[in-house]
Amino acid sequence: MTTAKQCNTTNDPNHTVGTTIPFDGIQEPGCYICNWNGHLLRVPEDGVAAGRSPVLTFCGPEPLFVTKIADNPFIPLTKARMVGSNLDIAVNF
Repeated sequence: MTTAKQCNTTNDPNHTVGTTIPFDGIQEPGCYICNWNGHLLRVPEDGVAAGRSPVLTFCGPEPLFVTKIADNPFIPLTKARMVGSNLDIAVNF
């Protein structure tokens, strides 16, 4: 994925804001935009803690990617829209 800020696609678990990763590669809390539909995904600390529930999985024939837009999973929607737009990601929330 190429954007104005040159988002990188990676499998690195220590990814940074603006990086696109596979959905199942999310290993840290934050706010993400789903690249397949533009929806906002808020991942709190409990959402990535080992042994915690619920664990979400999506199954399909192709990988689903998300782009991290903030370390804070609870940033305001208006700011999340602005950050997503600045990264040239279609927002749908």
